[in-house]
Amino acid sequence: MIRAIRGASAAARVARRAGGVQARGVSDLAEPSEPHVATAVPGPQSARVLQELGQLQDTRAAVFAADYEKSVGNYIADADGNVLLDMYCQIASIPVGYNNPRVLRAAQGPEMARALANRPALGVFPPRDWAGVLRDAFMRVAPRGLDMVFTTAHGSDANELAYKAALMHHARTCRGARAASERELASVMDNQAPGAPDVAILSFSRGFHGRTFGALSTTRSKALHKLDIPAFASWPRAPFPQLRYPLDKHAGENAQEEKRCVEALERILRTHPVPVAAVIVEPVQSEGGDRHASAEFFRAVRSVTSECGVLMIVDEVQTGCGATGSFWAHEQWGLQAPPDMVTFSKKMQAAGFYHTRALVPDQAYRNFNTWLGDPPRALIARAIVDEVLGQGLVAQVRATGAYLLSHLQPLAIRYHRLVQNVRGAGTFLAFDCPTAELRAELLHLLRQEGVNMGGSGELAVRFRPMLTLAKPHVNVFLTRLESVLNKMDQKHWPRA
Repeated sequence: MIRAIRGASAAARVARRAGGVQARGVSDLAEPSEPHVATAVPGPQSARVLQELGQLQDTRAAVFAADYEKSVGNYIADADGNVLLDMYCQIASIPVGYNNPRVLRAAQGPEMARALANRPALGVFPPRDWAGVLRDAFMRVAPRGLDMVFTTAHGSDANELAYKAALMHHARTCRGARAASERELASVMDNQAPGAPDVAILSFSRGFHGRTFGALSTTRSKALHKLDIPAFASWPRAPFPQLRYPLDKHAGENAQEEKRCVEALERILRTHPVPVAAVIVEPVQSEGGDRHASAEFFRAVRSVTSECGVLMIVDEVQTGCGATGSFWAHEQWGLQAPPDMVTFSKKMQAAGFYHTRALVPDQAYRNFNTWLGDPPRALIARAIVDEVLGQGLVAQVRATGAYLLSHLQPLAIRYHRLVQNVRGAGTFLAFDCPTAELRAELLHLLRQEGVNMGGSGELAVRFRPMLTLAKPHVNVFLTRLESVLNKMDQKHWPRA
């Protein structure tokens, strides 16, 4: 039976940090056993809401207007009363279900009220219990070898500030023990060297690391993201492997492809006219089309960066918090030396980067802003980590992902014109459609059947479900996916 949202008595058992305050509305929320679709998706009420909102904000990317009061567990409700199985989850950002009792309890407790009413400038006036919050929310699940955390506002911000940490570390290494010179201090005010040196962050083709200025210079997924925005022109990119599937039938050529990319990376690091302070890489190029590489490739990247004296930043904004079957995707690589920094956001519902003490700037106020994150988001992250660890959700992701993958592979054979290159780890899965038009049609028809999904890159259909997804949810999904595939197959390739 599909897991139901716990009632008030169960919610009370998980309220150890919330002072016993009841989360109103939890007891009468129960996860449905299947989707309910009463109108087209989007329906007339969504259209009305988006038309009104469109007078105030750009709504051209909006799919439908959600009703978060009625959304529960793995199901999202919309303004028209439709209830869809959510396999997209706010672009991979909801970890433990809509209106999760533990998270609601954290949101309604007195600790949260104080944090909301008294937002601190964390770098100057941190709350007396901030170290404890950091330990409980972030350090319990810190990547191996990284003993500090820098909290930020969002994923782009996390990457941006990690770049600053890398660039400051590079300058300090080059400068040695001496202080910044008068010439450096004067020239930087004119955005000139030597105070503003030409130093680079290397990223990979088709990678995505955000839309703020520095992050955008390392984003290589879509031209539209970068168009008309000035960039750091000297920041290089290295090729990322384009693997062929199924992996077991293309092992030799995939190994050669990864070897080519590693050799190109090393060549750039050793010969690029501008020194490279850091390399940033995603475990899965999510926005770039769910592009994967092997653990051997990432171990080689770590080896090359270490040999070249370049920092390695792993961007786990989308892959972090359990979706690939380990809390951090890079844990599956078997690295001998850990990354220098790991950035996070999305499913953690808070953002930042893990690092070592060596990456703390030599002076205060250098990697800095007023808020340095947000205590309410850290309290939510703490509740999420409690739920993930307490409910064994990472192990559940591995089991559910294996079950889902085992059923997608036969569909890729039966509907080979529509489902190609099935791939992924945990429930962080994807397949390709042969054209962007067929993908758009598939996603639209899935919504009409009561399943919310999204795409990535030019052709990929990506799975970004909750960590709470279980086999009964997968069965609901597979029934509707096969219905859509059958309709599309008959439409585009009718039998005589």
